[in-house]
Amino acid sequence: MVAMIKNILLVAAGGALGSAGRYGLTLLASQLQLRAEWATFAANVLGSLLIGLFLCGPKSEYFLFYTVGICGGFTTFSTFSAQSLRLLHDGQYAWALLYIVGSIAVSLAMVALGWYCRQKIWG
Repeated sequence: MVAMIKNILLVAAGGALGSAGRYGLTLLASQLQLRAEWATFAANVLGSLLIGLFLCGPKSEYFLFYTVGICGGFTTFSTFSAQSLRLLHDGQYAWALLYIVGSIAVSLAMVALGWYCRQKIWG
């Protein structure tokens, strides 16, 4: 029971940090006068790189903090899905296709890059 409560607290703390980081990207995109989709794209790509780094490393007691917590709070698949639907609904088909395919392809590549870097750098 104590271990379960500890894990819940680790996920909650990581989720708070990840969510704050995600909001920071939104603020940055706004300051740079970029479309909101770019902040979501950046969060998904960076989150994918981070989870790639975390997944192939040793499973420490903070594994849930990093993966479920930080990466889960930081990445934004539900926002990505809603924005994709909005673009399609608004008839912006080319932008929607680029956004959907680009997000998935680049995020997959970043997970692979994170995994590769983790193994090369930290063994």
